[in-house]
Amino acid sequence: MPRKARSKSSTGIYHIIMRGINRQIIFEETEDYSQFLESLTRQKEMSGIEIYAYCLMSNHVHLLIKEGNEDLGMVFKRIGSSYVYWYNWKYNRRGHLFQDRYKSEAVEDDGYFLTVMRYIHHNPLKAGITNELSEYRWCSYNEYINKKDICKIEHGLRIFSNDTQTAVGLFKEFSAEKSDTHVLEYDDHIRWNDSEAKAFIKEIASVQNPVQIQSLNKELRDDLIRICKQQGLSIRQIERLTGISFGVIRKL
Repeated sequence: MPRKARSKSSTGIYHIIMRGINRQIIFEETEDYSQFLESLTRQKEMSGIEIYAYCLMSNHVHLLIKEGNEDLGMVFKRIGSSYVYWYNWKYNRRGHLFQDRYKSEAVEDDGYFLTVMRYIHHNPLKAGITNELSEYRWCSYNEYINKKDICKIEHGLRIFSNDTQTAVGLFKEFSAEKSDTHVLEYDDHIRWNDSEAKAFIKEIASVQNPVQIQSLNKELRDDLIRICKQQGLSIRQIERLTGISFGVIRKL
């Protein structure tokens, strides 16, 4: 069956998702996140893309970008090749790391631009990794506050106000709001294998073994189980990996 053609954006702006193949973890350590951002920065300088927002999660990446002087397919091919070569060398592995085809959606107006930007920045909150946007190091939220240099923050801030200080304040207020607007999402209907599910539980719970969440206080334990269910882990799988009973998990 032929692939569906990508929707072309009249503004040149797209929301992009790059996924680890079969939910493969693509960032194991701090150095890995930094290396990917370095590769992204090099491609920005080479191809003229404008980056408005990003969020690096353990097994996927969200980007809000505007295409530059070459096709985005070529840009992401180079980003992927550069990072995968380094990652495979570091971890002594072979083969693909990213899903073959990145996902994309066109961003046609300022309202949707802001909605996508907020959605991207909210990924760590949704995954339960942090309770404060400013605490997650690997997304661009803090660039809009502290004026770092990967993102072209002026475009987004000008939508709020031409006065930078006012714009930053309005950006914070907007970012703090919840939104139910549907945007292109990480494909969470794919089944998790036990290795992937185990790594996810360890990450969100900050434990060495998923069984250890049994020893957490009940409120935190239940919140972690809810996050696992929301992300597509089956009840039986959570039971198998954590040792928590099927009945308890089903009620949450």
